[in-house]
Amino acid sequence: MNLFDVINNNFFNPLSGESNNRIYSDVLLKIYDLFEHEVSYKISRQAIKDTVLGYLRDEHIDPAEEYKTTDNYASAILRKLAESRWIEEETDSTTYERQITMTDNGIALAEFLQRLIKPPKEEYSSYIYVIYNTLNNREQWENDPYVFALKEVHKNAKRLANSLKKLSTSIRSIIEKTVKEETLQSLTDNLISYCDGDFIKEYSRLVKQQNVHIYRTRIHEMLTEIKSDKYYESIVAGCYCEEDLSDENDAVETVDKMFSATSRFLSDDYDKIMSDIKHKINVYLTLAIGRARFLLNHDEDMGGYVEQTMKFLIEEFGEDPDMELPLDSDVLFNFYTQTHIDKKSLSSPKSRRMIERAEATDDVELSEDDINRAREEQLKEALDPYSKDKMKKYVFTLMGNKQQISAVDIPMIRHEDLLAAVSAAAYAVQNGFDIEVRDGFIENGKFAIHDFVISRK
Repeated sequence: MNLFDVINNNFFNPLSGESNNRIYSDVLLKIYDLFEHEVSYKISRQAIKDTVLGYLRDEHIDPAEEYKTTDNYASAILRKLAESRWIEEETDSTTYERQITMTDNGIALAEFLQRLIKPPKEEYSSYIYVIYNTLNNREQWENDPYVFALKEVHKNAKRLANSLKKLSTSIRSIIEKTVKEETLQSLTDNLISYCDGDFIKEYSRLVKQQNVHIYRTRIHEMLTEIKSDKYYESIVAGCYCEEDLSDENDAVETVDKMFSATSRFLSDDYDKIMSDIKHKINVYLTLAIGRARFLLNHDEDMGGYVEQTMKFLIEEFGEDPDMELPLDSDVLFNFYTQTHIDKKSLSSPKSRRMIERAEATDDVELSEDDINRAREEQLKEALDPYSKDKMKKYVFTLMGNKQQISAVDIPMIRHEDLLAAVSAAAYAVQNGFDIEVRDGFIENGKFAIHDFVISRK
């Protein structure tokens, strides 16, 4: 089906004229706003016309000579909108009052224009919540698992994928804007705006508190459960009826594609998209630092701006392991390089405080409790439960007679177990083992770490 099989041939005409496209788009949004507190998209024609008249007067838009008056021009605008099928005029059968109704396509166009003018904020982690909660509340979808489970989960997985792809694209535009900055002040302002931006907060919630790895294992388990024989036939039947398909084979194919697409996104595509986003953010930071160094070398009084820039870089990304600054960023700046020396650069020796006479102080005797407390603190500091030697014994104990162990074989119930697993992997090479880090994650509902295999050499 083609777009113009659905819409009127004149649908886009009001937006095609360079002189009037602003007027017609503004008028459509003004009319759309009128219906915000109405019970339907129908209102008296006079109220609509008054709104158009108010807009023309507020914007000081004079009617063309052919219309003579503003009133005639407002009526002409409404006729144009009706011809384009943005609105419809009808007469109420009871009051015989002329009314205007917004068409479905007109409403869709107004909402589209609003999104273009002010794109809605995306809360990425909400999609993960909806997917998890939908599958977890079986009593809500058990009677119709296609409509209320599979279709809903597939829809939200697709929305999250599209939202993350948009985010990835917008980061590139930020990078391009950064390269075009001409002063360090504007670069610093841009960086501050970037760090304070809403997208950083929403993205941070997705990669930290509401990380998909926390829910992914359970989501896969629940998807596998509803794909079992217990629900599969009901899902296929629901798809056949809901999507108005020609035969049952089409329904089976559609259902299998939805299961496959959802699982593939949560398992593979999500990680690829997130990896691309992180890479682009790191590129942005690298360019920002490089650009700052270039501008610093061409301006004698920019030290304060550079210091402010570096402060935001460290505060916003210094503690995030996924947002590492470039390795050589600490050598990109040298605030105190001296290229020459003259008499004004010399500093006179500071006066020193002379000791005129010696004074004796009384010895402070430590109590037995003070001594024991100091001894316990020293022992505590000296005892490292995650030292290299202890981790070597720990790995040998877990291996037993086996040649290798994976992260799955390491018990991870408590926080201390997680630290032991990470330490064992960190010291593996020094302790004489081989280690292979895999792409997947090991999760227990509270935390997630990369899967790895430690082998004897």
